[in-house]
Amino acid sequence: MCHSKYYSPVRAALLCSFLLFSLTGVRAEESWWNKEWGARKPFTVDATAQGGAITEPIGTSVVLLRLHQGNFNFAASREDGSDIRFVAADDKTLLPFQIEKYDSLMNEAFIWVQVPDIKPGEATKFFLYFSNPEGTGELADAKTTYDPETALVYRFAEKGSAPSDATKNGNAADKAGTPSEGSMIGTGLRLLGQGPITIPASESMNFAAGDPFTLSAWVKTTALRPNAALFTREEGLVIGLDEGKPYVDISGKRTPAGEAIAADVWKHLAVVSAEGKTTVYLDGEVYGSVDASLPELKGASILGGDSTAFVGEIDQLEISKAARGAGFLKLAAVSQSGTEKAGKLLVAGEAEGSEGGGGGHSGALEHVMLFGDIAKNMMFDGWIAVAVCVVMLFAAGFVAVQKWINLGKIEKGNKEFQKHWRNVASDLTSMDLDDPEAAKSLGGKLGKKTIKLLSDAPLYYIYHVGSEEIRHRLGKGKNKGQGLSARSIQAIRAALDAALVHEHHRLNKNIVYLTVSIAGGPYVGLLGTVVGVMITFAVIAKSGEVEVNSIAPGIASALLATTVGLLVAIPALFAYSFLNTRIKSVIGEMQVFIDEFVAKIAEFYPPPGEGGLPVPIRQIRSPEEAARNEEALRGQDSPNAAK
Repeated sequence: MCHSKYYSPVRAALLCSFLLFSLTGVRAEESWWNKEWGARKPFTVDATAQGGAITEPIGTSVVLLRLHQGNFNFAASREDGSDIRFVAADDKTLLPFQIEKYDSLMNEAFIWVQVPDIKPGEATKFFLYFSNPEGTGELADAKTTYDPETALVYRFAEKGSAPSDATKNGNAADKAGTPSEGSMIGTGLRLLGQGPITIPASESMNFAAGDPFTLSAWVKTTALRPNAALFTREEGLVIGLDEGKPYVDISGKRTPAGEAIAADVWKHLAVVSAEGKTTVYLDGEVYGSVDASLPELKGASILGGDSTAFVGEIDQLEISKAARGAGFLKLAAVSQSGTEKAGKLLVAGEAEGSEGGGGGHSGALEHVMLFGDIAKNMMFDGWIAVAVCVVMLFAAGFVAVQKWINLGKIEKGNKEFQKHWRNVASDLTSMDLDDPEAAKSLGGKLGKKTIKLLSDAPLYYIYHVGSEEIRHRLGKGKNKGQGLSARSIQAIRAALDAALVHEHHRLNKNIVYLTVSIAGGPYVGLLGTVVGVMITFAVIAKSGEVEVNSIAPGIASALLATTVGLLVAIPALFAYSFLNTRIKSVIGEMQVFIDEFVAKIAEFYPPPGEGGLPVPIRQIRSPEEAARNEEALRGQDSPNAAK
């Protein structure tokens, strides 16, 4: 086929490429988990040397996805993220996940996903599916995100309520602590050394002597205190920082002191106890260890404490009845850190499907859809301003469209009239002005279809006014021989000028709606913005909360009113400028036509003695008129007449 006269090598290559692309697309379509979801985004946990460089066993882990505008199109998903699903590399197995935070307005989300069987030194892939308007369908049980060995997970995302357990065990704390906005992962917990937070005893938090045990958390100390306890079990387990040096104390046996961590720096701290040895990990690396087994633990657990306890912040506390390996802890420490290393370990691929392929949502659509999120926070006064602007927009739009259509008809009618007028202008007396129908049809030269087309032409209307004035002053045949005096021609011009003014008003009718939209739209929108900003600051002053999350939505919604006002004024300005130019062109045509018409009247209807017959012989209706006409002709041919 490639050597056929119908196929050059280039065409054959293009055809083969097209077939290959088509087959690839078919395979991708066949492997799509659920066609109700329009887009998906691949993620890869890269434990290779080029990624996280994790060589120790990892296994099934819960990975944190930090979604933002740079790696996820929030506009393509539902505003609450309810259409998000995670599927394993086989594109069949649903993965359980939990959403800690999903803010489509600020384009930020924290999602915890269970990724099965992560192998050291290898890349493990999974998919994030989104872009389903309905957001319904299969969904894995969120409570199974953590394995059965996980006894407790606190994310401290609650505000004003006690920390709740993200596992199915339900180990909630006894009271609410002090939340810390902008913590390591969203909202954390601030420990001020003014009283402990107690985790009541439960079956899932009981440990027999020698049982495996793992505790991990993100910590940031703000005061380097000696023996500052972070986590305590009364039976003989204390985890804390001694002047910034992490330690674990088991029944009096303490890990040796290492290098102190600096204040106000987030660190991933983990303690693992198994087989008679307890080890402290810092950022996924071994920090110190002690030969000691876990004692029997059946009482309550305590976070923080009195004035001698740990002072600082804590986030993402996890307690397990299993000895987590070094690879597992390193994966958690690096992937949750949000650093450049985290970007190499957890790699986001290009979105696929309607969103990623360019056939669905785009960056422009994303910005447009943000207006919907902003509008949710708009106050009543802002909606009033927007409503007024919308009314002006519809009024201006209706007038602009109507004028556009009418001007099209007018310009077409004027053009048609000018074509026929050239034939009549050579001799105005060729028309029988005593017959209104003859004047209407320009001496019988126009058909009914053409006359209907000319009904919208201002030139045709002015011509009608002029012909009626001529017919009136010629006296319907009684004074045809007298022609038209200069005063009569001046009166006809006045009538034509009055017709011009009438047409000028008709052409500019309702244009005021465009000028009102141009001038009023921005001011109405600005009024809504000023009032919205004023109310926002008044609310902030009353509540005493000064933070971006409390200010930004109100300011953004207030500015939306000005945006709407400008969206009204700008199109109205363009429409007015374009329509006004066309209207001026039509008025100019009428002025030129009036001058030409008056000149033709003066030429073809002169008063007696200025030469020529005012009316052709074929228009004479009586013998008396014929005799007077012959006498006039003889008088013009005589020598005295020439003189």
